[in-house]
Amino acid sequence: MKYFKNPEWINKTLLQIKNYDSLQEDIFNDINYRLDGIISKKPEVSVIISAWNEEVNIIRCIDSLSKLETSIPFEIIVVNNNSTDRTDKSIKKLHVNNFFQPIQGCGPARQLGQEQAQGKYILLADADCLYPPKWLDLMLEQLKKDQVVCVYGRYSFLADSKWLRLKLSIYERMKDLMAEIRAWKRPYLNAYGISMGYLREAGLKAGYIQHNTWGDDGRIAFDMMEYGKIRQVKSAEARVWTGYRSLLRDGSITNAFITRVFKELLRLGDYFKKKKDHDTHKSANLPHSIDENFQLLKNKFKRRKK
Repeated sequence: MKYFKNPEWINKTLLQIKNYDSLQEDIFNDINYRLDGIISKKPEVSVIISAWNEEVNIIRCIDSLSKLETSIPFEIIVVNNNSTDRTDKSIKKLHVNNFFQPIQGCGPARQLGQEQAQGKYILLADADCLYPPKWLDLMLEQLKKDQVVCVYGRYSFLADSKWLRLKLSIYERMKDLMAEIRAWKRPYLNAYGISMGYLREAGLKAGYIQHNTWGDDGRIAFDMMEYGKIRQVKSAEARVWTGYRSLLRDGSITNAFITRVFKELLRLGDYFKKKKDHDTHKSANLPHSIDENFQLLKNKFKRRKK
């Protein structure tokens, strides 16, 4: 983990481009030149990306994937999830397999992606993330182990002048610590589409939710536990990097931290026992706001006192 700066392998020039109109044709040419050299017509691995209104981010993402250092044959599938910006235009200018999913939600998009995939293994990637050179090999190394059906990696946030790496790295350390606790009995809670891999056969059997609900990744991971084990990829060289916009909905890194602390306290007692079988396609998510989580926590302690 980088404590004070972003990794050197990140394309800083491309990261500074803020809008589609600033993109030069040479950027697409360079990416496609690299893609043509590594994309296989007989892939062992299918990298699936769901993209909704990511006209610039998807280019950054594919740029990083075009620089993967691997001898494993792979393909890239991008599913345009009913975008209203120029995401479709960006995808069609890149030498990747592309499909359109009008049903909103990562679940429907990823389901379409895995149905169209040719690889034995699926790797999920997010359109707003950047992938290090060794990511594919390190994910597959763990996924190919005996009885393993699903793997997940760790991720960090890109820093800028507003959000410094030191603050973000402290938050990430806390996040990684909780992931270690969850991994004991409930590893599926650590499985995020930002960096996740699985056997396509198991994924097709489990299937994604077909509505716009957060947590489609963890839900399918839970269902795939019927077919094998879930394992974590801890290597720093497999750590994925993303923007911090998911933290912005809380207003600040402090609020983001508090919100997640409440969520972890609500779940903490459950982390030491296996989750009972349930219909993941219909179950509800925990609320997100600080007030909602605080109220749930208060109610939980009240019930215990009684």
